[in-house]
Amino acid sequence: MHRLAEFYNPRHAQAFIDYMASRGIELTLAPEPEGKFALWLQDSQYLIEAEAELNAFIANPNGRKYQEASWQVAESRTAKFDYSSPSLVSMVKAQAGPFTLTVMVVSLVIYGLWLLGFESLLFDWFHFPFMNGDQWQLWRYFSHALLHFSALHVIFNCLWWWLLGGQIERHSGSAKLVQLFLISSLISGFGQFWLDGPNFGGLSGVVYALLGYIWWMGWLAPQRGLVIARSYVVFMLVWLVIGFAEPAGIAIANMAHLMGLLTGCAIAFVDAKLLRSKH
Repeated sequence: MHRLAEFYNPRHAQAFIDYMASRGIELTLAPEPEGKFALWLQDSQYLIEAEAELNAFIANPNGRKYQEASWQVAESRTAKFDYSSPSLVSMVKAQAGPFTLTVMVVSLVIYGLWLLGFESLLFDWFHFPFMNGDQWQLWRYFSHALLHFSALHVIFNCLWWWLLGGQIERHSGSAKLVQLFLISSLISGFGQFWLDGPNFGGLSGVVYALLGYIWWMGWLAPQRGLVIARSYVVFMLVWLVIGFAEPAGIAIANMAHLMGLLTGCAIAFVDAKLLRSKH
């Protein structure tokens, strides 16, 4: 299956589905968050033809051929729309790129091993440097982002990583996401180490960097098409403020969150303003 496009009006999309059905190409519509509907192509061998027809449909959605196709297939389907959902694996893969998926899988595998009793071994391998000789083990400046200490911790971080990282990777490519991961894990790690020592881990500092990057790119260079819902920004900023209060005594890597956010905003500024000036 291939995620072809998204619509906010399912009846609008149904006209295109009917037209493609008349050409022997099966499409399905599946609901997504924020009132959107994803259009899925069942057989990827028709991808080029489907994309070309979709562009033509978007240019003239009220064309006569689409209305005629709806009448032709009306008898072969019920009047009630039936939106079949693709598999969970297909949805996860469609919203992410290879680096997004790799980081998610590695984080989940490491947490699975953590649950099996390898806590000490994993922390010894991946923690941020104690600066007692292990500062030359360069992987530690980045690997701490893959360590998680509870199910809620890893699920929350992986969901945000998938949502934000997947959007960046699909929009700007894997190299940009790798750059953001490396720079933000490095800077957020140093910030948290400076505040509270090396006993921390998790993707949250990187996640805040991705949030800051998309947020500021949408503000500084909206023509690039990289945007994020304001509700997501408000939620994450409120959570950032709450974190410094350490509710219920929960230990939160607040400085990692803050430094990650500032890092993402700074990279967005460079990409949107300075690099544009060079070009």
